[in-house]
Amino acid sequence: MTFELDYDGKRDHWNGYDASTYARVIERYEARDEARRKYLKEQQLKKLEEKNSKNNGEGEVSDEDDDLKVDEAKVDERKQMDFAKVEKCVRTTGGGSTGAVRNLRIREDTAKYLLNLDVDSAYYDPKTRSIREDPLPDADPNEKFYEGDNQYRMSGQALEFKQLNVHAWEAFEKGQDIHMQAAPSQAELLFKNYKVIKEKLKSKTKDTIMEKYGNAATEEELPMELLLGQSERQVEYDRAGRVIKGMETSLPKSKYEEEVFINNHTSVWGSWWKDHQWGYKCCKQTVWNSYCTGAAGIEAAEAATDLMKANIARKVSFEDGPAPAEEKKLATWGTDVPEDLVLDEKLLIEALKKEDEKRREEKDERKHKYNVKWNDEVTAEDMEAYRMKKVHTMMTHPMKDFLN
Repeated sequence: MTFELDYDGKRDHWNGYDASTYARVIERYEARDEARRKYLKEQQLKKLEEKNSKNNGEGEVSDEDDDLKVDEAKVDERKQMDFAKVEKCVRTTGGGSTGAVRNLRIREDTAKYLLNLDVDSAYYDPKTRSIREDPLPDADPNEKFYEGDNQYRMSGQALEFKQLNVHAWEAFEKGQDIHMQAAPSQAELLFKNYKVIKEKLKSKTKDTIMEKYGNAATEEELPMELLLGQSERQVEYDRAGRVIKGMETSLPKSKYEEEVFINNHTSVWGSWWKDHQWGYKCCKQTVWNSYCTGAAGIEAAEAATDLMKANIARKVSFEDGPAPAEEKKLATWGTDVPEDLVLDEKLLIEALKKEDEKRREEKDERKHKYNVKWNDEVTAEDMEAYRMKKVHTMMTHPMKDFLN
């Protein structure tokens, strides 16, 4: 006979379990408890008989008192048995035992909500019957049997289960396929592996640190010959405790390599200081990974510095110097003819002819030549001819009275 189980049924831990088989477990434990009670009863009766026999040697004791003591022992034992009595709780239709109820509190014990009746004490939740905080925080811990429910939540298997949940959440956030409710066995196995790997990593880190720096706790003690060693060397001290004579002060060692020259340098880095910069004394360079240039490099650096200072001084003098004088406009390019201007009459006549030809060519494009030699040199006579022709044109201008 087969059953088709769903997703939850396949993952049910109690699938296929028969509750009636648990009755055998209960019977086996009951038989063990019964044998234990009989053994304790026999041992207690034997001790009472030995005690009574000792008392009989010292003085006669009535048989009624012996019977009374034995009966009292039996009564005390019955009370203890009733206190730890196991009662079956039958809840199945077949009459099987699904669990057990043990009476762990007798009426003389004080309920936890009655330990401290102060209103400001630990809060008692009647729905869950729990007190999370300690109801008697100022009492002696050796005399307290109850310290609040938080003590059980933060200790034992409850704390381990909480750590397991936190590990599953963090592993899922980091991309691992893990789920505490869907696959609890996988989550627990991964958590165990994680703890083993973590312990190995911690031990490895500890061994590495101890190997590098040593362990003063495991070192052997120095012999007394070395601790109380004496010598005849005389050492003189001053009043402040400084050594004056007899002992050379040793320079402290550094963890960095000393007297190591790189890049052809003959001095170490930091042997030269200038303008708040460290450098090499051999070449006076302030770049750590530079190549040594020697005396030639020092001269070149000084020449460059002098040149830079000269350029800066020239720039400052140029900025602070007087304004440059205004350039006088030549008569050739100006509009006003100076009085001391001397013109050549022949050159002036030729310039007037050239100006007339130029104006005729501008009016008639057919007389414009292809091979034109252009001369950009303008003489004073050319400028005077241009000015004379321009004035003549302005005289015939219809709006000459309104110009200028």
